Amino acid sequence: MGEPKTVGDSRKRELRRTVLAVRRTLPPDDRQAAAEELARRVLALDELAAARTVAAYVSVGTEPGTGPLLRALEERGVRVLLPVLQADNDLDWAPYEGPGALVPAGRGLREPTGPRLGPEAVLRADAVLLPGLAVDRRGLRLGRGAGCYDRVLARLAASGAHPACAVLLYDGEVVDHIDGEAHDRLVRTAVTPTGVHRLGAE
Repeated sequence: MGEPKTVGDSRKRELRRTVLAVRRTLPPDDRQAAAEELARRVLALDELAAARTVAAYVSVGTEPGTGPLLRALEERGVRVLLPVLQADNDLDWAPYEGPGALVPAGRGLREPTGPRLGPEAVLRADAVLLPGLAVDRRGLRLGRGAGCYDRVLARLAASGAHPACAVLLYDGEVVDHIDGEAHDRLVRTAVTPTGVHRLGAE
């Protein structure tokens, strides 16, 4: 973390471009199969066995698909919270009420139509599932650069809440090192279609 910020930023931009380019090459059938397998692995996590409330998200574009996972959580009787992007890039939360209750929103997102519960609602989640482009072996997550989930992780840390946090990725997106900053918050678990990675063990 000691290199100039511009160097680290440049490396992160390049990693984002690389990951997004690879994701665009995945055929739709492969993405669907990955989504089904990802759901199976997430649901098998010990941390989710007794979870009553899970903060998740609606995948868009070439992100690892969350449709099967959301459906399975709903069938399990779990209360699912979904993010609603605010103008300042913070996240509000609303309950998931099925795919028919999702509407198009800014930046290509789909958001729930239910009541807004406030940014603090995530503090009541037993588990938080995060999107990302990559994560390193320490648990430093690379997002798209807007800082939305950095705020979520900071809010959890500041409140003393300790839900299980896992980032959902494709295979090959757990990397050796991502340049970070002092304020970065780490996650301890990454789930891919072929495995569960426990991070930061050193």
